[in-house]
Amino acid sequence: MAPSRHIARAVRSKGFRAGRRLITTAIAIMSVLAALAVSAAAVESDDAVERAAMVRTIISYAAQVSSAIGRDRIAPGVLEAMSIVPRHEFVPEDVRRQAYADRPLPIGYGQTISQPFIVALMTDLLQVGPNDVVLEIGTGSGYQAAVLARLAREVHTIEIVPGLADAAAQRLERLGYVNVATRLGDGYYGWQEAAPFDGIIVTAAASQIPPPLIQQLKPGGRMVIPVGAPFALQHLVLVEVDGERKIRTRQLLPVQFVPLAGRN
Repeated sequence: MAPSRHIARAVRSKGFRAGRRLITTAIAIMSVLAALAVSAAAVESDDAVERAAMVRTIISYAAQVSSAIGRDRIAPGVLEAMSIVPRHEFVPEDVRRQAYADRPLPIGYGQTISQPFIVALMTDLLQVGPNDVVLEIGTGSGYQAAVLARLAREVHTIEIVPGLADAAAQRLERLGYVNVATRLGDGYYGWQEAAPFDGIIVTAAASQIPPPLIQQLKPGGRMVIPVGAPFALQHLVLVEVDGERKIRTRQLLPVQFVPLAGRN
């Protein structure tokens, strides 16, 4: 046999073995990816089950406090948002197993993420529409902003703690909440450049309702804010500004929030 034929056969043989190795490697990679996909789907399924249980708890609590809030249910759109937003993404790794329990959880810097029922209730009281522009005071981990982002056109959120503000901004961007704008600053003064707002939600207790926030509400706008002394009895308050800019306040549930930092 001519040397060239020996070489050709060897090349074909090596090429066949190399091709078989590539195919085997590709199959192995595909198997790993498939296993990872199944694992991820299982985790997501577990999270979805826990979110569904969380929503059922919210529905139950709303019925129990109906006399205080003036209604016996949370709006379906709010419940849908709560059932979709992955709360486990907004809490530290060491408390993720408790992410869907109806309780506040620590998020560092002496701050907490509010219990799901309170998040749902405060969101519901704002009556957010799809064209609304909403301001949140106290970004925290970004969870409340994420819930609002599923209901409003734009969400502006302010956090006074640099570490929380930076982490929340990165987290919201990573999770695709493109209609949320974040800022580091003192929420007492609001966000004048983005005002007026259809709704304002304050996630820390103020000793009084900050006048700058009232001024930044549109006529017909609403604000939900916990009011009271730090680490003492506080009440969730609904503030409404009518078309003539007359202010009406209504005291709702007793609550307990961390104090609003800054000018307050």
